[in-house]
Amino acid sequence: MKTNVLAAIKMTVVLLVLLAVAYPALVWAIAKMSPSGGMGDTLEHKGKKYYKNIGQSFTEDGYFWSRPSAVDYNAAGSAGSNKGPSNEEYLAEVKTRIDTFLIHNPDVPEAHIPVEMVTASGSGLDPDISPQGAAAQVSRVAKARGLDVEHVQALVKKHTQKPLWGLFGPEKINVLELNIALDKESKN
Repeated sequence: MKTNVLAAIKMTVVLLVLLAVAYPALVWAIAKMSPSGGMGDTLEHKGKKYYKNIGQSFTEDGYFWSRPSAVDYNAAGSAGSNKGPSNEEYLAEVKTRIDTFLIHNPDVPEAHIPVEMVTASGSGLDPDISPQGAAAQVSRVAKARGLDVEHVQALVKKHTQKPLWGLFGPEKINVLELNIALDKESKN
């Protein structure tokens, strides 16, 4: 029994050092080598600092809207909803989001609303939307800002990020970056 206890203690100490010291130190060192130094990618706009990789709430017609958040865009409490597609409360919430989207985007048929515009992401903090999600909002944003639809479409295309190495992940648009670009170009 003495050999088993000593072996268990040795294994515990080795794993403690490896998993509680070495691994966190390695992750910290890699983060420090990133462009933001591990402090998060930030953007400054109109005297405020925003985190680029955390979803932001935009509700005005002159801005592209982000994906809905299950945690009200609170980065301290990242989480999705645990309600399934048969949950009545969840269905009512999605229906309310659809109705709101249609009120603000009357030229988009209900069947063409991208699902991401009415359902929250797994983290509740998704900073990106798809090109389809942006396309559904172009008309509203252009009208609210007094811009040509073609100009806003070109801006959306300019801010569309391709998949990593052309293979991994979908095309996406960072909503914060797109809205800041709109503010810089807008006449309003």
